[in-house]
Amino acid sequence: MNRTLITTNDGSHSIRIDAMDETYHSIHGALQEAKHVFLKEGFYQSEDAVAILEIGFGTGLNAFLTMLEAHKCARQVEYVAVEKYPVAEEMLRVLNYGTLLHEAEWFDELHVINWEMRVPLSDYFALTKLQKDIADIDFEPRFHVIYFDAFAPDKQPEMWTPDVFEKMYKALLPGGILVTYCAKGQVKRDLKAAGFIVESVPGPPGKREMIRARKD
Repeated sequence: MNRTLITTNDGSHSIRIDAMDETYHSIHGALQEAKHVFLKEGFYQSEDAVAILEIGFGTGLNAFLTMLEAHKCARQVEYVAVEKYPVAEEMLRVLNYGTLLHEAEWFDELHVINWEMRVPLSDYFALTKLQKDIADIDFEPRFHVIYFDAFAPDKQPEMWTPDVFEKMYKALLPGGILVTYCAKGQVKRDLKAAGFIVESVPGPPGKREMIRARKD
């Protein structure tokens, strides 16, 4: 699968998959999108100590920003990321997130640690990366927040099914939330069918809306 490095409108990189005509992050700004969708509407809506599940580890940007915020706020974070198709090492080495945010060593460390094991990366942040198909994982209700960052429904429809959203609902603790950049009506209906209370909130640059869903 051919991947091409691109620069988004805020100067941060993303990756384009040519065959899918899809990018890992918004062309309007990778950093802006991640901060808005996953930090503002996810991380900062959660409990003081937070367990986060990310669906779609990808470039590691969401995990990286969350680690930086955990230190900034002195909050303990347990972070579990699921990724079936990891980005190749040679592509990860040229991403500019670590340089832009002046924490290149931490960004690199996210990617060099082993998969399938919990690794404390600091006093505030522990990461577990799982190279698995979400269909093969049975989640227990232990998470406060889910970052749902799969490719768009028309590009990766198998990730946006009622069965997947039922898994996500089960994975959350009561009061937990799921956030995603997507705002499609069918996604909202499927989330509601899984049991979520769904709301549309303002989206990042380039998107009018996004979804935040809560487990009662």
